[in-house]
Amino acid sequence: VASAHLIDREPSSGSYNVSTGTFYSCVSQITIGFDLGGQVAIGISHWKSPFPAGGQTLPSLDCVHSEASAVPPTGEHPEPVSCPASLSITPLPSYSASQETISDSSTSTYRHDLPKFLLNVFLVINVPVYERLLLFVRSAVKDVNVLLEGERSEGASSPSRDDDSTLLNPGTHSSILDDNTQTEAAGRSKSSGLCFRDGKCRIDYILVYRKSSSQAEKREVFERNMRAEGLQMEKESSVTNSDVIFLKLHAPWDVLCRYAELMNIRMPFRRKIFYMQRRHKFMSRMEKRMNKFRGWLPRKPMKFDNDTLPDLEENESFTAPFSRSRIHHFIIHNKDTFFNNATRSRIVHHILQRVRYEEGKNKMGINRLLSNSSYEAAFPLHEGSYRSKNSIRTHGAENHRHLLYECWAWWGVWYKYQPLDLIRRYFGEKIGLYFAWLGWYTGMLFPAALVGLLVFLYGVFTLEHCQVSKEICQATDIIMCPICDQYCPYLRLSDSCIYAKVTHLFDNGATVFFAVFMAVWATVFLEFWKRRRAVLAYDWDLIDWEEEEEEIRPQFEAKYSKKERMNPISGKPEPYQAFTDKYSRLIVSTSGIFFMILVVIAAVFGIVVYRVVTVSTFAAFGWALIRNNSQVATTGTAVCINFCIIMLLNVLYEKVALLLTNLEQPRTESEWENSFTLKMFLFQFVNLNSSTFYIAFFLGRFTGRPGAYLRLLNRWKLEECHPSGCLIDLCMQMGIIMVLKQTWNNFMELGYPLIQNWWTRRRLRREHGPKAKSSFPQWERDYNLQPMNAYGLFDEYLEMILQFGFTTIFVAAFPLAPLLALLNNIIEIRLDAYKFVTQWRRPLPSQAKDIGIWYGILEGIGILSVITNAFVIAVTSDFIPRLVYAYKYGPCAGQGRAWERCMMGYVNASLSVFRVSDFERKSQPRTNGSELLGEAVKFCRYRDYREPPDSAEPYSYTLQFWHVLAARLAFIIVFEHMVFAIKTLIAYLIPDLPKDLRDRMRREKYLIQEMMYEAELERLQKEKNERKRKDRAHHKEWP
Repeated sequence: VASAHLIDREPSSGSYNVSTGTFYSCVSQITIGFDLGGQVAIGISHWKSPFPAGGQTLPSLDCVHSEASAVPPTGEHPEPVSCPASLSITPLPSYSASQETISDSSTSTYRHDLPKFLLNVFLVINVPVYERLLLFVRSAVKDVNVLLEGERSEGASSPSRDDDSTLLNPGTHSSILDDNTQTEAAGRSKSSGLCFRDGKCRIDYILVYRKSSSQAEKREVFERNMRAEGLQMEKESSVTNSDVIFLKLHAPWDVLCRYAELMNIRMPFRRKIFYMQRRHKFMSRMEKRMNKFRGWLPRKPMKFDNDTLPDLEENESFTAPFSRSRIHHFIIHNKDTFFNNATRSRIVHHILQRVRYEEGKNKMGINRLLSNSSYEAAFPLHEGSYRSKNSIRTHGAENHRHLLYECWAWWGVWYKYQPLDLIRRYFGEKIGLYFAWLGWYTGMLFPAALVGLLVFLYGVFTLEHCQVSKEICQATDIIMCPICDQYCPYLRLSDSCIYAKVTHLFDNGATVFFAVFMAVWATVFLEFWKRRRAVLAYDWDLIDWEEEEEEIRPQFEAKYSKKERMNPISGKPEPYQAFTDKYSRLIVSTSGIFFMILVVIAAVFGIVVYRVVTVSTFAAFGWALIRNNSQVATTGTAVCINFCIIMLLNVLYEKVALLLTNLEQPRTESEWENSFTLKMFLFQFVNLNSSTFYIAFFLGRFTGRPGAYLRLLNRWKLEECHPSGCLIDLCMQMGIIMVLKQTWNNFMELGYPLIQNWWTRRRLRREHGPKAKSSFPQWERDYNLQPMNAYGLFDEYLEMILQFGFTTIFVAAFPLAPLLALLNNIIEIRLDAYKFVTQWRRPLPSQAKDIGIWYGILEGIGILSVITNAFVIAVTSDFIPRLVYAYKYGPCAGQGRAWERCMMGYVNASLSVFRVSDFERKSQPRTNGSELLGEAVKFCRYRDYREPPDSAEPYSYTLQFWHVLAARLAFIIVFEHMVFAIKTLIAYLIPDLPKDLRDRMRREKYLIQEMMYEAELERLQKEKNERKRKDRAHHKEWP
């Protein structure tokens, strides 16, 4: 506290005794202020200087170190004058609890519990006077405490205090700050909006409510209990809506320390010491040469400069659970910054979760008050604006939010690594782990995208040498049977030349290698993510962190409050759900899940019907472009319609998943979240991939043959594959769905909050002027931002997990999927960063050790991808039929080779012959094909392995068909077992903890044991010295 305020600038009277060297102060009034929180403030008004105007002045009290230095030089002074004495006891307003200095033009007020004040007053005021003053103050405190207790009891019974008289609004409250202090504090508060009006107490949390709400009594009890917990609060009305009230919360140092100890928050207590391992001389020389070579290269353009990011001390120090009894062991440079903003907000939220608002067993917690509309919102503040007029390179970052924007959310740093430590410091470990996982997934997509691109380029470069596509393009004399009833004409095989070449780009000799590579890649990705997560968990002090015992959900408590049993962990009675009730609800929920899956299958069936019906319609279309490409047009429009159905069903699935999850009545929030996550993933995964599974494994497999087609509802012929194969349809499905889905997700993630925030800013400009928002305090600006979605990080994880499934499950059919996913994720990281920093309110920082249930889902997708890729290669592509032909039926049969020249004649061998006169009446084409060959077509070809019509068993399967079928089944078994063996071996060989991390953990454990040993020795030494001192003092006593 600045003691210079004790000197008043006005000349007045006083008394100084030169002979005794004692100064007697004269006060006309002593004001003692009390707060409901129990703090005391003493005000000394009308200070009288003992020196006349223009004479000698008393030295500044900030410079006084002893009584001698306070004595002015000897001289002639007036005789002592009488000092009027009057004492008044005045209760200060409740908001003064957060202030350390409260003064106006005639009053200087100090907290009595400050030792510096006691020292300075002792030096200035005569000792007997000060002793009498303290005795009187202590007696008055007791009386005032009695009065305040009465006020508290009356306040508890009062109906409400949510009126304007309790608010701190510049236009409504009377200032008790002096002119200088008021101007400085108001300027600080106005510029930042991060502190109380005193400019010192930092705002740790914001609660928002409306005065018109009917829950005033609950809020009053809740706020009174918050004060009892030690939280300080200040109310402020909204600038734009007088009905909206902001309740600003601040946790003092003692409250932070108490709850940090209860919550076992780890804080830095000793800097880390890193030891470099001794290397071999040869390795040292090689390293020097490599460093010399790196000097010619750019200096790590993907990393930030060391002077750009702040020094995050907790990452350079050993940490330990905070303890007030060992507070001297921790590195505390500044009490205001020892607990960072995220930790302070987490502590305050922890308190709010345990404060009662009604008398009752479980009538507590801010979540329940938010659910019953007692409060409208609850959030921590952003650390100021994310923009600055000055460059960060020349003037530095104004706050962590500004630094995050410049180093993370700005599009100009898309190629930089993410500042994960800063993200964790600002948003907490849970969000930090999400972005760490997203960055790791994006980084691991680089090799997958590169190999997929090489496979595609291999198909491009070998296109001119592909024997199969050459034969298709040159087969002008081969007439293909119509692909639909009546309206579809006969086609030359050469008309599908372009589709054959496109198919070769994705289905070539490198496809099998790429499928094996992606299966191994998925395992390597997950295994190395476990190692990366372990490093982050160590760096972020999450190794020994365990989740607290969660609260019971209010819905579960209300449903099962009549039946209780003892909690085996806490030993307290809690509501209990009977076994039969629990599993009957699970059965109903599971039935609902299967029903919704049937709805998805029904939607796919509708798409199949659409494809079957429209292929004939497009074949009879007026435009030649559509008529000649009827099958491609059918596939393209079906995919777009399927995408629209997917997006509509996703909305329905979310509501159904909520209904089924609430029907199960999970006990805790984490159980509810896991159950909801599993349902939503199943629904959306089936919804997104069901049509893709149909095209990959069912399209064209069960259509029958010309003359004996299998029909849908005995009316529509099932759809056939294109003459060049079914893989082109699968590629179109995956390409269109991936592009449209990712574009839509990115728009909904960023475009929707951008539009909402733009509309809010437009309304505020229209109502309060174009520059109104810039003058709003920080809590007002944050309140106008969009809240984080109700499911937290669920939507972000779900989008990426579905993309991971699309990238791995059918990657053999679409090698460019990893490249598309990589491009999307580079944009996704910056979109999410921009959304978190600029468009959303600051989410509550929370801790987590890993990504939760999503890791198990990723492992399941990795296993499923091996199976699906095996079937795609064996069933969907022509890899196995070509292999069988090359080794058994081609020109190189029996030679053990499968070169391109060994594929000569493959197209003719893969097509069967059909006599046109054997067509069904429903399938008889309206044209006879004379426009192709100049005469009526008598025989046409189709894709299958069947006997010709003039054989002993016409249209029966040939021996080659059974050879291909056996080879396909054998390939599936061999491929799956081989890949699973490789995955298991890799998972076994890659340890979950890196060796250097294991050594660091062991060294930290060793150092902590050493420090504990040294601390114990120090304690024993102090006790020994204390005993010796007492013994010496005892011997010196007079007998």
